[in-house]
Amino acid sequence: MAVLLLAEVTNGELALDATAKAVTAARALGDVTVLAAGASAAAAGEAAAKIDGVAKVLVAEDASLGHRLAEPTAALIVSLAGDYEHIVAPATTDAKNVMPRVAALLDVMVLSDVTAVVDGDTFERPIYAGNAMQTVKSKDAKKVITFRTSTFDVAGDGGSAAVEAISAADNPGLSEWVEDKVAASDRPELTSAGVVVSGGRGVGSEEDFALIEKLADKLGAAVGASRAAVDSGYAPNDLQVGQTGKVVAPELYIAVGISGAIQHLAGMKDSKIIVAINKDEEAPIFQVADFGLVADLFEAVPALTDAV
Repeated sequence: MAVLLLAEVTNGELALDATAKAVTAARALGDVTVLAAGASAAAAGEAAAKIDGVAKVLVAEDASLGHRLAEPTAALIVSLAGDYEHIVAPATTDAKNVMPRVAALLDVMVLSDVTAVVDGDTFERPIYAGNAMQTVKSKDAKKVITFRTSTFDVAGDGGSAAVEAISAADNPGLSEWVEDKVAASDRPELTSAGVVVSGGRGVGSEEDFALIEKLADKLGAAVGASRAAVDSGYAPNDLQVGQTGKVVAPELYIAVGISGAIQHLAGMKDSKIIVAINKDEEAPIFQVADFGLVADLFEAVPALTDAV
């Protein structure tokens, strides 16, 4: 079976972690062709060609494919769909925008956040905020899938796939780019970081959230937040970890002042080691933590930061 994988391309560069993990998942389905699309995508295509397990790379460069617009990208994928049984992507923000459009245009269902491939028709995905796993068997001739990359290993390098330039499809013209507002940060990207320090409602204020940031900076970690912290204005929305935020699976996840609602656990329970700091010894977060510290975070976090 043939698989078309939409690479994650940002500003002309390949998001290697997300794309390589999606390649690992896609290899279980057949020969993988990677599509690198954007206003500038040649460099991303060359990088994708080096991923082990990639059979071919298609590079589509056109102004209409820039600025993360979903409609022209979906139109391009549909124009290529005839040669592929599976059309897949990592479950990133961009792909979650593009792939449902692809499925609708092909009149098939979309299988989102797949965590395991059983066979070419059968897949596993989490439901109920990760409290249950659903096995889905699709009878659609073409399967449109997004993979939750936190559950797959990064594919190795050393590949030497052929790279082919292709033309963009006709732009449906349903949206246009106005402007981008990007928050610059020297910290690692949240979804691919090896260490994440997250703060919750217990931090108490936007000013005190600096405690979380100081510890993260000492550890070279990304900063996360619970929905309660975001809703309270302690942290920006793009730091939210959970069912309605980002899904992370770092080597180390430190939860500070987070009670552990199931919506938050859905976004971080696959972390390799979970450390919880909370003064409430009955907090649900301790049920999933590998190490727990029952303490006042305003005493424990500064002490930990100084010790590091």
